[in-house]
Amino acid sequence: MPPSLSALRRSSKPKLLEQVRDAIRLKHYSIRTEQVYIDWIRRFILFHDKRHPREMAEPEVTQFLTYLAREGNVAASTQNQALSALLFLYKEVLKQEIGWLGRVERAKRPARVPIVLSASEVRQVCGHLKGVERLMASLLYGSGLRLMHA
Repeated sequence: MPPSLSALRRSSKPKLLEQVRDAIRLKHYSIRTEQVYIDWIRRFILFHDKRHPREMAEPEVTQFLTYLAREGNVAASTQNQALSALLFLYKEVLKQEIGWLGRVERAKRPARVPIVLSASEVRQVCGHLKGVERLMASLLYGSGLRLMHA
């Protein structure tokens, strides 16, 4: 018996990750963004035992992102990248809202402490410079400018 028309339509529909690729290319995202988004979506699906994302919503996304922060020990920027990939999947490909993700445990951003020289260290450095280099270093330090402003 030949396959029904609905069976043919279902089999001709591209797989989910192909739909994601098509949507990303339609929006002219970079190839690197495409690769990263596909990878995060694949990880999300595998994390939930290969369930289709259409069957999941906010609780599963929250669970995945919290797992990344707790057990995955990922950086905050990495977690944000995974979130962006999943938001793209739900909004642009599946055309469904996943709800507010307020319960996601966020990865901690490391505190950035700038490296600053003491006044005596600056005098020592400037003491080893002569001519134009000394003038540039003194101007940069005295005005609070960055190296690339010289």
